[in-house]
Amino acid sequence: MPITQAESTKSLSREVKDRSRAYESLIEEIEAIEWYDQRADVCTNDELKKVLVHNMNEEIEHATMLFEWLRRNVDVLDENMKKYLFTKKSIVEIEEEDGECSCEGQGSLGLGDLK
Repeated sequence: MPITQAESTKSLSREVKDRSRAYESLIEEIEAIEWYDQRADVCTNDELKKVLVHNMNEEIEHATMLFEWLRRNVDVLDENMKKYLFTKKSIVEIEEEDGECSCEGQGSLGLGDLK
């Protein structure tokens, strides 16, 4: 959501405004990655497909740079990235170890019997 639609920019700190710009830019980069991925997947011209994949990879680079900026400027994002990224364990296992995931019984909210 663009900063102008969420809250009045007058009342927001410079830091929140900058984070909002980064979030919006990240969303745009991820959308571009998805579009290039889909277009390359169905492309029948090999040369065009290479160009589309190249462009997609550039957008991935841009998104990664934004993620890193956000990691450096949002403490809880830094904590979660350190917890989940570049691990070999199942993401669900990591969550279960912290006692934060009630993933058993797929399809259940883990609330037990509500009767």
